[in-house]
Amino acid sequence: MKRSVKQLSPQMNLPLDNVPHAENPEEQCEDLTAALMELLISAAEEKHEQPGNGGEMNPKLTPERLSRKAIVYVRQSKPSQLIHNQESTRLQLSLADRARALGFQRIVVVDEDLGRTGSGLVDRPGFQRLVAEGCSGEVGAVFCVEASRLARNGRDWHHLIDLCGMVRAVVVDLDGVYDPTLTNDRLLLGMKGAISEFELNLFRQRSSEAILQKARRGELQILMPVGFCWAPSGRIEKDPDQRVQQAIQLVFRKMTELGSVRQVLVWFLQESIALPSFPHDSVERRMIWKLPGYASLHSMLTNPIYAGAYVYGRRETRTKIVDDRARKSAGHRKPQSEWKVLIKDHHPSYLSWEEYERNQSMITANGYMMNSGAERKAGRGGRALFSGLLRCHRCGRMMQVNYPGPVVRYVCNSARSQYGDKMCISFGGWRVDEVVSKEVLAAVSGNAITAALEAAEQMQQKRQDLRKAIEMELEQARYEARLAARRYESVDPEQRLVAAELEARWNTVLQKTKELENKLRESDDQSQSAPVPNTQVLLSLAQDLPAIWNSPSTDMRLKQRIVRILIREIIADVDEKSREVVLVIHWAGGRHSELRVKKSETGRSRRCTDSDAIEVIRQMAPNFNDQQIAGTLNRLRLRTGVGNTWTVSRVHSARFYYHLPVFAPNDRSSEVTLEEAAERLNVNQSIVRRMIEEKMLPARQVVVCAPWQIPVEALDSETIRKRATDFKNQARLPRRHSCEGQESMFSER
Repeated sequence: MKRSVKQLSPQMNLPLDNVPHAENPEEQCEDLTAALMELLISAAEEKHEQPGNGGEMNPKLTPERLSRKAIVYVRQSKPSQLIHNQESTRLQLSLADRARALGFQRIVVVDEDLGRTGSGLVDRPGFQRLVAEGCSGEVGAVFCVEASRLARNGRDWHHLIDLCGMVRAVVVDLDGVYDPTLTNDRLLLGMKGAISEFELNLFRQRSSEAILQKARRGELQILMPVGFCWAPSGRIEKDPDQRVQQAIQLVFRKMTELGSVRQVLVWFLQESIALPSFPHDSVERRMIWKLPGYASLHSMLTNPIYAGAYVYGRRETRTKIVDDRARKSAGHRKPQSEWKVLIKDHHPSYLSWEEYERNQSMITANGYMMNSGAERKAGRGGRALFSGLLRCHRCGRMMQVNYPGPVVRYVCNSARSQYGDKMCISFGGWRVDEVVSKEVLAAVSGNAITAALEAAEQMQQKRQDLRKAIEMELEQARYEARLAARRYESVDPEQRLVAAELEARWNTVLQKTKELENKLRESDDQSQSAPVPNTQVLLSLAQDLPAIWNSPSTDMRLKQRIVRILIREIIADVDEKSREVVLVIHWAGGRHSELRVKKSETGRSRRCTDSDAIEVIRQMAPNFNDQQIAGTLNRLRLRTGVGNTWTVSRVHSARFYYHLPVFAPNDRSSEVTLEEAAERLNVNQSIVRRMIEEKMLPARQVVVCAPWQIPVEALDSETIRKRATDFKNQARLPRRHSCEGQESMFSER
């Protein structure tokens, strides 16, 4: 049955004047509960006799408890508090003296948790030692300054109270002595722990809101990466050191040029170009110059601060349960949509926001096996030109690349590897790469001239960047040498130990300066010995783009990057009836085109000789020797399987491999060649060729460009001989110019 406040007050002796009134019953109930809690706490504290003030000994400290050990627990949350808040440490350590004053003989100070938070998210070996000591039953009292020193979360706090209640140990703080076996004391300890936990959360919430509010204005002074600093006015500025600015700009230019963090790293290491950085293991934030690592370059290229954006809340802290205890880990990246603060164009930048986003796309595409199967991969080299672009038409999955020996094959193998199904399709890669490459070259042919002009400018810029980096490093080394010289000259010569050390440092800097001077000289010599190709040379190369594309020296990664700029993806299928690979190219501009590529026959590889060349050899083998066949194949611009021209030995090998008949000169008694016909008619070969072209002399060719085969009986004809003689005599007569209708210069008028 519900009773009013007036009915409760006589029984509990509550001063109703102190109970706040509210018109809303729910608010009145909450206010009443708060007032009751305050009265309970004050009543419990008044009931406890304060030890050490000259009063009687506290009855809770029985002789049995005093005979046990007293545990003095000391803790501070952060290492910085140990340095700046030393009074708190002294106050906690003084509890050992208080324990002696209360009558404890055996006192153990547990201070392993100094510099560790009590939120329950980190290991506390001191608290675990305290629990272990309590479980032994030899602990009579646990001393602490306040409840928040023992624990700042309810789980650890109540676990400790339960343990003390089971072993009949008391908890002592600056306010009094509490026995967990007593209901009132247990209630008071529980409320102190709850208040301590609430206080922690309240402080954290207020601090987080204040920090976030300041960050939204872009005024929170977060730690700046190398290349930036906070000005006295509270604004972010670039580092005034021009060498630092030039080095960072060079990093972003190389990323645009090479398209990969690893390739940028390799270039800097090959050229021995140092970059500025702040070492993590140094207490003092001091800039040093050293060769970069992958992590430092990746951090620089993915940091939006370099793009002029102020960001806050890019990373988050995650909590997971490990061994039945919460464990916190920080530094987890969040997607851009979940950043708490993003203010673009906030301060001077090293690159635009568009360039920054393009770099992030390239880095994401370069993540091998990190993206989902629907994402295409960036060019990483390898012999397959369209790796990561082919999608199976039958199942919709991305196709993989296999390298069975020297060949390349595209296969749709995901269903078999994941679900045990049969493989969808597979086909050889070299024909597909060759056919699609022609389409790509046709698409980029119009831009080749522009690319050649930009290439000339880019090559010149690369050499200038490299020389400027060396010059700035040399200037810094010369400054350090002058500084070392001044320090050496200012020391007293009698202090030989100091002078010797300064002299050694001076010699080290001088040696470094000399090495940089030699490096700069070698760079200039290399530029003179291998000058940048002029624009005309690059324009001539642009006109012969297919030859450059198919050259073995062309970097495969560069070709793959060009393909991925133009093509979004390629849908592939195999027409089993016609034995053709059907490709639907989805171009970047939105257009689609279909190509059909004939599949190679079973047992044939890329190095096999083309069937057209074999057919020519087959038709000419009975009637012509190897030299004549080789000349015919070369005139037809046919090549061997590895791309070589034909020779007598190669034709002989083809005859033997394909079991073709051997040439027998005696079998050609009824026909002669053009050379033999000219010899029989006693005329030049050009006359015989003219007679063949004018259909005067019958002749035939096995294939185009093959030697002529002329019947012998036609050469024995009187008509053919007479015409050949007429052509021969006609060629010997002097040419006459027609002068009809023209007057002589010397004619009389």
